[in-house]
Amino acid sequence: MKSSVLMAVVSLWLASCASTVSRLPSLSSDDAAPYILGAGDTLQIVVFGDTDLSGSYRVSDSGAIAMPLVGSVPAAGLSIERFQQGLIQRLKINVLKAPDLTVSVSAYRPFFILGEVKAPGSYPYVPNMTVLTAVAIAGGFTYRASEDEVSVTRQKQGQAREWHAARDSRVLPGDVVYVFERHL
Repeated sequence: MKSSVLMAVVSLWLASCASTVSRLPSLSSDDAAPYILGAGDTLQIVVFGDTDLSGSYRVSDSGAIAMPLVGSVPAAGLSIERFQQGLIQRLKINVLKAPDLTVSVSAYRPFFILGEVKAPGSYPYVPNMTVLTAVAIAGGFTYRASEDEVSVTRQKQGQAREWHAARDSRVLPGDVVYVFERHL
């Protein structure tokens, strides 16, 4: 009887030690979703026929870019296509009759990686990055890492949410990747 009670106590203790990452919802694939601009992104804007308006613009902490003759243009939370359409409308109202322009991201905001990696910190984002790529950029797993227990915290609709992530889960700019320590 004592051994069965002891086994029950040990089982409960081991269950309580299990990582909470397994209780998180799984990170869904965002492959089809368009890239959403955010503070820290740098945009290359080319206005054909107007070199004064063309240039590199950083999305500020307030979520906008400051453009000559146009002023503050909201960017954070928009896809590149929606931002471009909004900028065209602003240019039509304030500056040009028929603006023709292109917008591209020249530098993405960083991602962050913490926990059981050799060099935790902030790193430049690389398009199509996966969790495994992020770990490699941070020097690889430590010997204490639980290589299958990784979470990704991401801003969605203004709120930070955390998900369980597989090695091939996509990482986006601004994400926080956390590699948990293995137990036993």
